[in-house]
Amino acid sequence: MTRVRTLDEALRACSAHSGKLVGSLDPRRLALAEALRRLLALWAAQERTAPPVTATGILRRTKAAASGASGSGALGNDVLDALLAVGDKAVVCGYDDELRLAELITETILQQRRNSRAGQRLRGRVLEALGRPEDAADAYERYLDLTKEDGFGVRARVDGIHAATKARAELLTLLEATAPGSDRFSDGPATDVWADGLAAHTAGDHDGARARLVGALRAMDRQGAPEGEILEAFAQYLDLATAEQPRPTAELTQALARYADTRRNRMRGPVPDPLFGGVQWLSLGEFRNRIAGKSVCLIANSGSIAESSLGSEIDAYDLVVRFNSYRIDPAHTGRKTDIHVTIHKHAYNWEQPVDTRLVFGGNSPDWKYSVRNKLVPGAQRHVNDESLRWPVRALGGASTDHLTGIPTSGFNMLWLLDFLDVSPTLDLIGFDFYESGAYRLPEAMKLAITNVHAYGSEKAWVMERAQSVSDLRISLR
Repeated sequence: MTRVRTLDEALRACSAHSGKLVGSLDPRRLALAEALRRLLALWAAQERTAPPVTATGILRRTKAAASGASGSGALGNDVLDALLAVGDKAVVCGYDDELRLAELITETILQQRRNSRAGQRLRGRVLEALGRPEDAADAYERYLDLTKEDGFGVRARVDGIHAATKARAELLTLLEATAPGSDRFSDGPATDVWADGLAAHTAGDHDGARARLVGALRAMDRQGAPEGEILEAFAQYLDLATAEQPRPTAELTQALARYADTRRNRMRGPVPDPLFGGVQWLSLGEFRNRIAGKSVCLIANSGSIAESSLGSEIDAYDLVVRFNSYRIDPAHTGRKTDIHVTIHKHAYNWEQPVDTRLVFGGNSPDWKYSVRNKLVPGAQRHVNDESLRWPVRALGGASTDHLTGIPTSGFNMLWLLDFLDVSPTLDLIGFDFYESGAYRLPEAMKLAITNVHAYGSEKAWVMERAQSVSDLRISLR
């Protein structure tokens, strides 16, 4: 049974871990240290402004502690967000100490807010990183039960876990058929049996080695060893088997195929339609040719667009560009979407039919995973290839040192269009850089207007190039 975690316990653990990071040069740990600093500063500020202790307050705290809420009060939204940020950075670090911290944080959040969607998703990520994919799938399923919109592509991840688990079970069954007597070695300590198997192989007793090594694999699988250790053992076994048989048997070929299925599905999940409905992939030059000579407007997801009454004017442009979790209200936003620009991390509006979908992302492996798992076959005719993955960093050769944050999807697109310089009209509508708040799909309104983007420097870049500016429209061409 999971022990009840109090909020005070989690915060003490965060404070202690913060001290361990002093002097670290690892950028991932530096990002975690900053998240910890913000959390602890927020908590300290709340403690300073807490009401004085009274008999009633003591009674409430006692009841809260008995229920596992916290020794110092319930989990507020600000502290929840800060805890989630720490958990996220800890998972990205991936080291054992950080994963244990992330696990404690998820236990704390979910004991106080059992139906926290973000908490369930973070728990799934932690369990994956700990090598417990089946438990991770359970947490992800709980997350999916709590949300109407799978904006992070969790369903594809769950499908990949289940497909990989099935392929791994098939692989173990195949190996058992080629190693008679392996059941005799499946009850002992897996590490010892594995070492005995390697020794037998070195001594030239290949039949004995196979029985012991497969027995050890069965023991590891049954005992719930971390997934990474099991896959590494499978790989070592198949390397030895391949070295023994320069011409692989049919059984070994099948085993290699099942191993490949296991690794592939864990990396990217199953792909029902590898051609994605016959989509055409656009390079930089091909994208340029498709937009050359056409008027373009970019529609912001800002509160000001919600009452713009510009719907008909927007639809009159040759190309209408919308972003991420855009929302359609024909009278104000217009009806048509020619180009949907999205950050790879989210999955909002990927099912909406468009001519072109541009998927941006700063990390190549993560971008590839998202494109493989989130593209909806038939929902777009064209998708960008990796030459258009992150325009601000890849195109133009100009210094971007003045952009202190992560470029937004809107700025990446604007940078691309400005670099190509083939549009006679290039207008931005509703771009007030979230001064009027956000206007998105209802399920995306919960997303914070994050401070990782440098809206100020992006606005300065736009205004330096503006040809004309009105209340809702900024014209760059």
